[in-house]
Amino acid sequence: MVKSGIDNMEEVKRKEVLRKPKWLKVKLPSGKKYRELRTLVEDKKLHTICESGNCPNMGECWHDGTATFMILGNICTRSCAFCAVPTGKPLLADLEEPVRIADSIKAMGIKHAVITSVDRDDLTDGGSTIWAETVEAVRRISPGTTMETLIPDFKMNTADLDRIIEVSPEIVSHNLETVRRLTKEVRIQAKYDRSLEVLRYLKDQGLRRTKSGIMLGLGETKEEVLETMQDLRDAKVDIMTIGQYLQPSPKHLAVVSYPSPETYDMYREIGENMGFKFVQSSPLTRSSYHAQDHLF
Repeated sequence: MVKSGIDNMEEVKRKEVLRKPKWLKVKLPSGKKYRELRTLVEDKKLHTICESGNCPNMGECWHDGTATFMILGNICTRSCAFCAVPTGKPLLADLEEPVRIADSIKAMGIKHAVITSVDRDDLTDGGSTIWAETVEAVRRISPGTTMETLIPDFKMNTADLDRIIEVSPEIVSHNLETVRRLTKEVRIQAKYDRSLEVLRYLKDQGLRRTKSGIMLGLGETKEEVLETMQDLRDAKVDIMTIGQYLQPSPKHLAVVSYPSPETYDMYREIGENMGFKFVQSSPLTRSSYHAQDHLF
């Protein structure tokens, strides 16, 4: 049985519903390019985090000819309380998926592809073999495409992480999602320090660009955000994204606050002064938002 991860919690702790401010209003997806990509995604039976994650930028990104592909199915073995992706028992890994993803990227004419996945704690390799084969397939079939891989923590299994490092995507990303204090509530099976260890290991093994992101509006304080930013810099992370948490459904964690656009500007300036090579910070920022700009 597939269910939302929040169903495993005894109660939703934050039930107050706040009205979205005007700066979070976006146009509904439309346009010829969007329709073409929608048709291709459906025909190829692809999973995109754009759809599964209810991303507010889907119309803009798809109109620009970019999308974030989600591999290893659309059922996650973890139950994060912020995430719209279903949790449950996943299907068997599709060994033909890497080539299908690569063929689609070529057909869509994508210059910079973002690839992510559900957590697959049920697999002995955490899905890392399919990950590596997907990167290799894209390089072979669409050699002009650069890639960002938004990976799970693989439980900090270095053999799994090494498979990603060996194929060396242009950017390797792993999100902290929130501050230390809120991690247990927001990312129920994840560990704050383990994620930092993953990011540090990736950089220490020679990857050129590492990236991470957090959401605001879950009850964090300014001091906690600054602490998290410094923790990421101490882990040698190059690129950071900061965006607004949006509640996917009434069963998920409720939004506590909507920080103003000026707050995001402040964090961007602080992050740049900390030494991040690129900071994407705005209410509508998501991990893959304007991802092509994160190449440097």
